[in-house]
Amino acid sequence: MAETADFSAAARMRIDKWLWAARFYKTRSLAAQAIAAGHVRLEGLAVKAARELQVGASLEIAVGDALWTVVVRGLNAQRRPAVEAQQLYEETADSRARRLAQQEAKRLAPVPGSELRGRPTKKARRLIRGFNDNF
Repeated sequence: MAETADFSAAARMRIDKWLWAARFYKTRSLAAQAIAAGHVRLEGLAVKAARELQVGASLEIAVGDALWTVVVRGLNAQRRPAVEAQQLYEETADSRARRLAQQEAKRLAPVPGSELRGRPTKKARRLIRGFNDNF
């Protein structure tokens, strides 16, 4: 029989630690930097990294271009696999729809030059040099 994880072991925990445990950021220091930069809001208000987080709280998290709106469903002091980490929160329907629409728009209209990788080839360098010489 499979063991069930106890996500409500602690009644409160630091918001930076929760963001790390829920796998929104790779390290706690990156989570703390994002909080300090204002990319994380608790109930619509800017917070500090040491702010205590409780189950049922609403968070707005900006990770790169994506904006997540989640409700905290559990607390876990340890970073667990992604499947378990996803059980710590519930994304709102509006947030999910907004993220999917943004991903679809990015897929349909990619940023110019996003397919370029590495150094230019010899032919590309000649074209660049020829373009720059004309100005």
